[in-house]
Amino acid sequence: MTTAPQRLAAELLERADIRINGDRPWDLRLHDPQALDRAIADGNLGLGESYMAGAWDCDRLDMFFDRLLRAHIDREVQPARLAWLSLQARLVNRQNRSRAWEVGRAHYDLGNDFYQAMLDPWMAYSCGYWKDADDLASAQEAKLDLICRKLGLKPGMRVLDIGCGWGSFMGYAATHYGIEAVGVTISKEQAALAAERYKDLPLEFRLQDYRELEPSNIGGKADRIVSIGMFEHVGGRNHRDYMQVARRCLADDGLFLLHTIGKLRRSPVTDRFTDKHIFPNGELPTVGQVGDATAGLFVVEDLHNFGADYDPTLMAWNSNFEAAWPRFAERLGETFRRKWRYYLLSCAGAFRARNIQLWQWVLSPEGVPGGYRRVS
Repeated sequence: MTTAPQRLAAELLERADIRINGDRPWDLRLHDPQALDRAIADGNLGLGESYMAGAWDCDRLDMFFDRLLRAHIDREVQPARLAWLSLQARLVNRQNRSRAWEVGRAHYDLGNDFYQAMLDPWMAYSCGYWKDADDLASAQEAKLDLICRKLGLKPGMRVLDIGCGWGSFMGYAATHYGIEAVGVTISKEQAALAAERYKDLPLEFRLQDYRELEPSNIGGKADRIVSIGMFEHVGGRNHRDYMQVARRCLADDGLFLLHTIGKLRRSPVTDRFTDKHIFPNGELPTVGQVGDATAGLFVVEDLHNFGADYDPTLMAWNSNFEAAWPRFAERLGETFRRKWRYYLLSCAGAFRARNIQLWQWVLSPEGVPGGYRRVS
């Protein structure tokens, strides 16, 4: 017997031109009707966990989510638990000093060999810049060089990288622009690999929370600061503190480039599937939230949105992941494979639908004399 939630789910999917058991690449093939009940009851968490369990399939999850989000079906499904989660987010700092390390252990410490297989040779785990690129490696090099040019890097400059990952930016900037740098991460695996990989360059990698940064413990104020794909872990309650850290560590004539994913509407509630299974305690900012956090601390010199470029980046990561999967199947298991595929391809669809964005902000403490010249 068909339940009311199942009928509602079928109606909503039809509005997005998605058929149940249809034959198009974006259609949903249903193996267990209760997957639809879970999707209505728990939103993306229920939909994603049902997919992980094999309750439904789709040949092209990226196309499925592009259609779903363009039709704003996500706005039609508001689980009752969201009210409690919203209140909890307002009362509790989910990104405090102790919880900040959770995402490192749960996500970034999955294994350096795993990420080496999925990412480009520089191991850049953020959006590539595809303006003149036709493959992942060249898109990531273009992104790294774009950041170097936006910051006006010159030999001998001292750079602070907040959330340095596996050292892609620091390694590239030291090799091609002659800088020296200090980088911080909350991932043991990232810090260890980066330190070994770039041991012959004037780079220092630390396992450290950003809140501990002071000019006195980084060798004085930095000429430039960069933060690529880390601000998503800071949380709205900490945005101002984060910007204050950056301001006190940056020279008065310096520049700060912030590269972050962002959302369109302000809400303290994050996506529940992503929070539970991918990035614990993450929270995407809005343009307004970043603006509020920088007020009185920085001049916004430039704001560049190339969120559509995350779509081909994620599709390339997924292709690499699927090609390398036989190496990791025994270690990680089929449920992980479906979870990771869902993560990469649902995000690709969301960026394709322009539901979420990728921004690069260029900030200066006092304003660039004569104005900042935009680089693209």
